[in-house]
This record gives sequence, C-alpha cells and structure tokens, in this order.
Amino acid sequence: MDLPHLTRPGIVVPARVDPTGRLGPTRAQARGRRWRQVAPWYHVPAETDSERTDQRIVEAIAPLPPGSAATGWAALHWLGARWFDGTDADGRHLDVQAALGHQHTARYRPGVDLTEDWLFDDDVIWVDGLPITVPLRSVSYLARWAPTDLVATRNVDMAAYDDLVTLDRLAAYGVRLGSRPGIRRFRRAIAAADENTWSPMEVSARFTWHGAFPGRSLSCNRPVFDLAGNHLFTPDLLDVEAGVAGEYNGTDHGDDERRRQDLVRDDVARRHGIEVVTTMAGPRERERFLHRLRGAYGRAATRTGPRTWTIEQPDGWVDTSTVASRLALTPYQRDRWLRYRRHT
Repeated sequence: MDLPHLTRPGIVVPARVDPTGRLGPTRAQARGRRWRQVAPWYHVPAETDSERTDQRIVEAIAPLPPGSAATGWAALHWLGARWFDGTDADGRHLDVQAALGHQHTARYRPGVDLTEDWLFDDDVIWVDGLPITVPLRSVSYLARWAPTDLVATRNVDMAAYDDLVTLDRLAAYGVRLGSRPGIRRFRRAIAAADENTWSPMEVSARFTWHGAFPGRSLSCNRPVFDLAGNHLFTPDLLDVEAGVAGEYNGTDHGDDERRRQDLVRDDVARRHGIEVVTTMAGPRERERFLHRLRGAYGRAATRTGPRTWTIEQPDGWVDTSTVASRLALTPYQRDRWLRYRRHT
C-alpha cells in the first residue's frame, strides 16, 4: 500500500521498483548494493537502519494490500506503549503482527506474522501516516493467540499500564468478538488482569502467588499508610487480609541507592507488622519465592494486637489505581503522581 503521509521522523518508507527511477529504484538499481529488498518489488536504501523497531514495522506493513494494518504488539508499540518493544525474553526480534482482514491475502515473508482474521469497520486508525488496529483490537489479538493465560494477562496488564485500554472496554469488545478462536483465554485474561500493574514480572509473581495460594486476594501497587495518614510504602503485591507483601527486585535494585531504599522499606514494613517477600529473575527462583512466601504467611498468622497500618487513603491523596483515574489527571498531576511508577 502507499504510505505517502508517513510523518514519523527517521523512518524510510519502502519504495516500489519504478522503471523510470523517479518513485523508486529501477530494476537494475534494485539489484545493486545501494538498495535492499524488504519484500517482492519493495526496497529501501541499503543504509536504512532496519534494526529500529518503528522501521521494522513500516517495512512489514508497506508492502501489504490496502486495508491492512499493524496489530498486536506492533500497533501498541507504534502508540508508544512502554512494554511492547518487539523483542522476546531473550532479546530476539518478534515478527511484526499484521492484520489483513478477511478479504485480503499476502505472501508470507520472514519477520511478518500475517492474520486474515476479519476486522470491524472501526478497528483501523491511522497514526503518523501508518494504519494500525485500535488498542482494543491489538490487545484482544495478543491475548487470544497467547500461548498461556499468564502471557495473555501480561499483555492486558501492560497495555493498561500505558492507559490504552480498560478492563471494562476490553470485556465489551470481547462480546463483539463472539466465538472467535482464543476468546475464552481472552476472557480469562480480563478476569485475572489488574489495571495497576507496573511491570511484566509483577504479573508473573502474581500468577505464582495465586497458584500456590488460590483464593487469596492480592492488590497491585496499593499504597500503605500509618494510622495518621502518612505514606509508608507501596508494595508490588499486597495480601491485605494476611498482611503479606510481595516485591519484585529487578536489575535496577542492584545499585547502592536502590538497595538502601529497599532496606528502609523492609524496616518500615517490619515495624508495622507487614511481612515483605522479595523475588527476582533466575533459575529456581519460583521455588525459593514460594518457600519464602510460606514462611511469611506462617509468621503473619502469629501476629497479635491491633494493626498500625491501613490502605484507606487519607484526604488529599490522589488515587491512580485505575486507567480512568489516571486519564482524569492533569499533565501536572501526571508528572507529580505517576513519576514513581517503576521503570524496570
């Protein structure tokens, strides 16, 4: 398709072979070293940085028939979603996901994941000159075709992190999808999702926790206060009833300042009778986390006396636990109240 109005800086639109050489390389030029083929009849200058994620997306979409659009992680990335960078856990490139609609076909190309799942009339929008599917469609596609419920829920949570979808609107969109493949997984993901998750690993920790302690209610990034209304800390996960908190320590916790903050947090929690259990990435860490979690529940069960902490928000505290509450913030409030969301 033609993308004459692509406005994103630094992105090169693939050009079709042009016998005149005005709109693209001639056949002879296309065979030379100055051009690189990205699809049959489509080329970019050889110096084009095709490792850049936005460029990969454009190179995947431009050769497709009109009516096609980027979808899945690619559409969310194009909108600036933080956690959809186009790589897997090992840092390898993911195929660019493209929606063709049910009336189009295209030839398979390496690096492009084609789907002919039909689109609603309002599923496609144009952003910076590129057609992409709306976030509801992109997230539902990711969740429906996810290999596990964990991955499906992680995709939902991380789209909500950037305030691109709400759980209510996803559920309503799911009704429109009817009985399409993967719809049950999509609905389970919505039921398990939380709009206040701050990182993908928090979703993994939550699933691990629920798997070992089914029925426990966990709050994500719920602020904890003392009885005078002073903010104590905001754990990644919190079992309010038991007084057990969970924290994921990423690589950014290795510097001295972050370690000091963690020690202060643990001391504050301990003085108020909250058991904090940390987890991190690594082999056999799941078993170690569950071992520590069982110990924490055991110690918490022995605590007596009145609680000195609460999750009731004091007057003047601005709640940011839902997409709707975050979207209602002014730019000044967003800068002030959302700056502490961890970037791990």
